Amino acid sequence: MTADPLAPLDLAFWNLESAGHPMHLAALGVFTAGSPSAAAHAADLLAARSAAVPGLRMRIRDTWQPLGLRRSLAVLRRSWPAPGEPLTAALGRPLTSVVRGSLAFGGAAREPDPGFDPLDHVRLHAPVADFHAAAGGLMGRPLERTRPPWEAHVLPEEGGARFAVLFKFHHALADGLRALTLAAALMDPTHLPTPRPRPAEPPRGVVPDVREVPGMVRDALAEAGRALDIGAAVARSTLDMRSSPALACAPSGTRRTAGVVVDLDDVHRIRKSAGGTVNDVLIAVVAGALRRWLDERGDGSDGVAPRALVPVSRRRPRTAHPQGNRLSGYLMRLPVDERDPVTRLARVRTAMDRNKEAGPHRGAGAVALLAEHVPPLGHRLGGPLLGQAARLWFDVLVTSVPLPGFGLRLGGDPLGAVFPLAPLAPGHSLAVAVSTYRGRVHYGLVADGAAVEDLDLLARAVSEEVTALTVACAH
Repeated sequence: MTADPLAPLDLAFWNLESAGHPMHLAALGVFTAGSPSAAAHAADLLAARSAAVPGLRMRIRDTWQPLGLRRSLAVLRRSWPAPGEPLTAALGRPLTSVVRGSLAFGGAAREPDPGFDPLDHVRLHAPVADFHAAAGGLMGRPLERTRPPWEAHVLPEEGGARFAVLFKFHHALADGLRALTLAAALMDPTHLPTPRPRPAEPPRGVVPDVREVPGMVRDALAEAGRALDIGAAVARSTLDMRSSPALACAPSGTRRTAGVVVDLDDVHRIRKSAGGTVNDVLIAVVAGALRRWLDERGDGSDGVAPRALVPVSRRRPRTAHPQGNRLSGYLMRLPVDERDPVTRLARVRTAMDRNKEAGPHRGAGAVALLAEHVPPLGHRLGGPLLGQAARLWFDVLVTSVPLPGFGLRLGGDPLGAVFPLAPLAPGHSLAVAVSTYRGRVHYGLVADGAAVEDLDLLARAVSEEVTALTVACAH
């Protein structure tokens, strides 16, 4: 077994978590069932395959370092059987169907670690009538912190025509792109691009080369200046708070989820007519949907311009980076107070262009980078306080999760839809995640279950806003 210290941002996510605010992200994948036993067979495959994915056998534990207690990511490792040899160890207890013998992935059979029981993480549920209703209940439950922090819940649909899988990953284990990689490793084998290896770094001595000292000093000063700039930008962002009480709440510990599917061709037509990027259109749709939702529930949208945190990945999709989070972000005002949908899109485009020009390493949205300047003890003691301050920093999370352009299958059953689900920060009532898959855009909405009982109205407002933008851009 090996243990590597958690990266600073991973450590921050681990310490931000509380019983009422689990810090896991998730994805709800909906599959077409090819047989009545498809859901049970999928659960068997997920359990068996998870034992062969090292990233799913990582657990977080306390370790002692020279400067005190810190948390590390411990990976249980064993020597694997030679290619073609059978899987000799059982999975701990019987599977629900017939998955036995040699399990070959990439040409090699792999044996699960003795301390890792996949059936602690993969659960087959009784049939459900509503995938999102079931997912909402599961999203409110924190992951078990003494085990590898992930779960897969297989949800058969009443009638047997479909089944869904809810994947949950703790944010300390993975960001959106990393979570996608881990989940994809459990799908049926497919031909994926080979990741570009990171260039090897030259070995360093205990004492740095004297020729490197001036550069190290310049880098340290630049990092300090960047941290001060981010802190000042965060302070300025709190001076003009124009949010809505509907986006804030006392935590109830419960969750609701909803999903919306939009035709990607409609989004491209809007983009070609009004300008901007696909992401600009998707964010503008969120702004318009919030306006419709607030007006319909009687809260009013005039003068409302909530601050949206838009995470930005610093991970290259085809580069083999280590596990963990590599995130920054943009902070922008959502023009909820703007009546005209095309003008709303123009304002979103202007704000995003301004953020891109400044770059993801500056501005109030780049707070995640400050985690690198906090010692482990600071994360441990200050995590709960920082979580409570999230409400002062931004009002709603709007994140985009990239998905592969090719179709995925599990046990031969095709994945038809996938809804990304983001964690809620303390004091927030709503988070929005978006993904594009197979020519369709999927909006995943997560809300506090007590504060937002009408999440279905917001989901409907997303569809209505796409229609309004399409009509407006056609004239």
